[in-house]
Amino acid sequence: MGLQKLDHVGVMVKDMDVSIDFYTNVIGFELKGRMLHTNGVIELAFLGLGGSDETELELVHGYNDSLPAEGKVHHFAITVTDVNAEFARLKELPVTFVDEDITTLPNGYRYFFVEGPDRERIELFQR
Repeated sequence: MGLQKLDHVGVMVKDMDVSIDFYTNVIGFELKGRMLHTNGVIELAFLGLGGSDETELELVHGYNDSLPAEGKVHHFAITVTDVNAEFARLKELPVTFVDEDITTLPNGYRYFFVEGPDRERIELFQR
């Protein structure tokens, strides 16, 4: 297996600007990047801590505006050394795939989602 570490947690937000302001100016995260997903609908923002190039928090806007009062963690991501190999490995196991194929973001990061036993989303993610 090529699993390396927990990469980030994706949090769904109603207002990207408000959330970026809160997480940077109140909590103390640094904005690492912001982009429109390749699907042209979802906006992503990547935040980190301590000057690291790592992303610890991903804000997701436009996926679902009907969030519960307590908010919603959309997924957690695990860094993998070879996303193609992990995709092929999991295809051989009794796993429910959310994605039919591997997605490549504009910054070159590649990922796919599978579901855990309670339908929690797990992202296998290669930088």
